[in-house]
Formats: sequence, structure tokens, C-alpha cells
Amino acid sequence: MSDLLKLALTHPLEFRTLCRYKIWYEPKRDITHPEEHDTTGFDRQSMRTCWDFLDATSRSFAPVIKELDSVLARVICIFYLVLRALDTIEDDMTIPLSIKEPLLRSFHQKIREPGWNFAGSGPEEKDRNLLVKFHSVIDEFMLLDNDCKSVISDITMKMGNGMADYCAAAENPQHPGVETIQDFDLYCHFVAGLVGEGLSGLFAATKLEKPFIADQLELSNSMGLFLQKTNILRDYREDVDLGREFWPMSLVKQHGFNSRVELKEPANQQRALWVISSMVLDALRHAPDVLDYLTLIKNQSIFNFAAIPQVHAIATLETCFMNPDLLHKNVKIRKAAAVEILMTVRNPRDVAEQFVAFSRKMHAKLSPADPNFIKLSIAMSRVEQWAERRFPSLLDFEQGQVHFKKWDKRYITFAEFDKRVTDRETEEKRAHLIPGRTSFDDDPNEKIPWRFVFLIMGCCLTLFLVVAVFVWFFVLWLSNIGKRFE
Repeated sequence: MSDLLKLALTHPLEFRTLCRYKIWYEPKRDITHPEEHDTTGFDRQSMRTCWDFLDATSRSFAPVIKELDSVLARVICIFYLVLRALDTIEDDMTIPLSIKEPLLRSFHQKIREPGWNFAGSGPEEKDRNLLVKFHSVIDEFMLLDNDCKSVISDITMKMGNGMADYCAAAENPQHPGVETIQDFDLYCHFVAGLVGEGLSGLFAATKLEKPFIADQLELSNSMGLFLQKTNILRDYREDVDLGREFWPMSLVKQHGFNSRVELKEPANQQRALWVISSMVLDALRHAPDVLDYLTLIKNQSIFNFAAIPQVHAIATLETCFMNPDLLHKNVKIRKAAAVEILMTVRNPRDVAEQFVAFSRKMHAKLSPADPNFIKLSIAMSRVEQWAERRFPSLLDFEQGQVHFKKWDKRYITFAEFDKRVTDRETEEKRAHLIPGRTSFDDDPNEKIPWRFVFLIMGCCLTLFLVVAVFVWFFVLWLSNIGKRFE
């Protein structure tokens, strides 16, 4: 209660957002409802255990996974838990390589062995219980459609082999680890890019999206890389303290450091911020692909599932950018900001607006002294360029109609320019400067067309004179005829 009171006094707008969410926001789906049991499997004890594991292992993904349509919620839940278990084995530093490496390489086979589980994780491993009771996940995996099982098994095999390679390399003192950006991309591909590819495959396998979405491997990979690179940036201090180092050494050395650990030293703070900006720059190059991918999604529940984490990622990047706290602790976006994203992001235009907003906030933090100043400016402008090309900010879309935003400075500028052009043309007409203009052209500002009146009067006078002359000659002709008869 005291925390809520403190929030209300210090951040009243955030307090209002949380109240709105608590009072008005309703989940799109209740997986516990009996009518949903056919697709969610909540009537089975093994699946209820899986849903509990999902809640325990993912605070951010669990709500959006549960709102996925039809059977996809259950499929993604199993997919997530399989990969979470695989990641738990890789991250557990207490498991010797002699056990870890073959287990990672064969994990795609283990998920097809009923009753299999693993109790060899360290007692401090937070997701240890998932592996201890992994037989429940296997039971549910075996009930999935063959297409879904094939996708999950294939991604698990690729990811397990990739993780095993990196674990083996980490034990080799001669191996440099993640040395270059290419190494970093490859590592993130194995641990996250493959997740994006697997999700696209499952979207297509469940028939909720068109089959072509499964073929968008590059865009799917970028979806995973953008999230993973953001998480690696955010978790710097935690990873360094645990002996895990993922930041590319090429970026670290570029700013005069010999090891990643040196970044946390207070005396190195300024140069460490330049390394952070390099990491942000590397992550931002995936932003256009993320936006492109989201425009391909048609199912609303899938869009929410895919888009909300990406907006969280760009918000996290903005929070981490030029933030020295990142070097000393985990930096996260505020809960109210996450809730606001959850309630407002509903279509690609919303996502684009959020990306532009956070890009502008990052741009406001840019320092000309940053070695990446120009590159970061270009990367951020590409986000805005993408949004402006597809969703012009000058236009307002409401109920299927398009309107100009008349309060927009660009509209005001265009209107003023158009008025100046019109006024100039009017003045040129008055001054007879427009080619082809005759003296009988009407002045648009005159209420009575005097030139036209004078023209009519002149014509009438001319006609009168012609008729008078004709009558005069006719009278003379008649008089001559009369004289002849006399």
C-alpha cells in the first residue's frame, strides 16, 4: 500500500495508468474456462503444470501467450518451455561440459522420450524445477499436431547444437569468444533468431497465418536478434558478475578497453557510455526488419504477441542508452510504461509511432562527442523514414477515412504557400503579365464585369450604325426609283 501511495505522489500519471489497467483491461481469453479446454488443455493435469511453469518462468510473455487464438496458445506454451529448459541447461555454470554438451546436442530427442527429466541442475538455478518435472512438458508435446512437433523439434536441434558449440568454445582458453559483430549475430541467431523462425513456422502450421510467413527467415531472425541484443545490453552487470560475457570484443576494444569487466569501473564511465551507444547502434539496425515483419501479420492475437515485446525492446534500448546505471545494475522500463504499451499497441501504425517516439528520445540524448553520433542519427532516422513512408504523420486515419491534420505545422506551411501562389497569380492577372490574357478578361475581385458591359455596348452601337447605313442606302434607292416613275 505504501508503494502505491508513493507512486501516486511521485508519478501520478503512471499511477493513473496502472489504475486504468486494473479497472478496465480485460484479458481477451480465459484459458481456465471450460469452453476453452479443447484448445488450451487446461482440463489435463500435465497441461496445467505447463501453464504454471509458464507463469513462473516468464512474467512478460505469459500474458500475451495466453491470449493467442485457438490451439496456438498451447503450442507456443510448449515451445517456450522446451526452449526455456534448453536455455537453463546452457546457462547453468554448475553442469560440467562433459554432461552439458551431449545433453544440448540430443535435447531434440529427449523431448520425444516420455518420462524423461533432468535433476542435475545446480540448487541455485531458478528454473531447476522445470527440468525436474520436464516429463509433463514431454507429455503435452507428444499430443501436438505433427507439423507443430516437427517445427519445435527442428528448432530445438539447431539451437541445441549452436549452444553446444559455444559452450565448448568457452571452455577453450584459446577461443576468443564473441569477438566480432558477426560472432555476436551468430550467437544471437542460435539463441533467439531461431526462436523467431520457429514461431513463424508455428503461426503457419496452425493455419492462423498464411503459409508464406514461415518463409520469412531473415525477418524472423531479425525479430529474435532485436530482442536478444536488447536483453544482452540490459543484463551487462549481471552477466559480467556471473562470468558470462557476450558484448563483442571488437566494440569494447574500439573504445580503448582490454576486457568487458573494465567497463564497470567508475573511472571509465565516459568511454563505457560510448560502448553502450555502439551496442544500441548494432541493435537498431534490425528495427526496420522488425517493422516490416509486423506488417505481414494479420491475426490480431499473433500481432499482439509479436509486437508488444518488440515495443518493450525499443523502450528498453531508450532506457539503457547513455545511462551509466546500466554498468552497475539491471535497467528496466517502468511497470507503468509496460502496461501502457500493452493497452495501446494494436496495429502496425501504433508500433511505428512507438518506435519513432523512443527513437526521438534517444536522439535527444545524443552527444556530438559520441564517436557513433552520425551513425546513430542515421539509424534513428531510418526508423522515422520507415514510419513516414508507410504511415504519413500528416494524415489522420479515423473510421476508414483519411484527413489532414490541420494543426500540423506542415499543413499550415503548405496552406500558406498555396495562398501565396494564389495571391501572386491574381496580382499577375491584374498587371496583365499572364501570356494570352486579353483586355476583356474579368477581374475576379470586381463585383460588376464592366469590361463585359462595355463590350456589349460597343457591339450594340456598331450594329446600330450598320443598320442605319443600310436603311439610309435603302431610302436613297427607293427615292431614285420614285423619280424614274415620275
